[in-house]
Amino acid sequence: MPGDRPRRDPRPAPDSAGDVIRWAAFSCVLVPVVLLWYGTSLAGAAGTALGLAAVTAACRVLLRRSERCAARCAAQRGGRHTRERTPVD
Repeated sequence: MPGDRPRRDPRPAPDSAGDVIRWAAFSCVLVPVVLLWYGTSLAGAAGTALGLAAVTAACRVLLRRSERCAARCAAQRGGRHTRERTPVD
């Protein structure tokens, strides 16, 4: 049956930090447009866009730094559960 075939290529791990940054960048564009639609001044919408862009950039830096630190810590420990052996039933 075609549905019973094993998959040869495993799915890559999701890039959750990248997803967060993409959504944040989208909102950096969407929020000022909505503000302009509802009658906010151009200066107010531009200020909001700059503020959102600054917060997005800071979050991106912190997320990437956290990912690097987590990868480095995992490499130093040798991965998960390498020192302990768990019994199998």
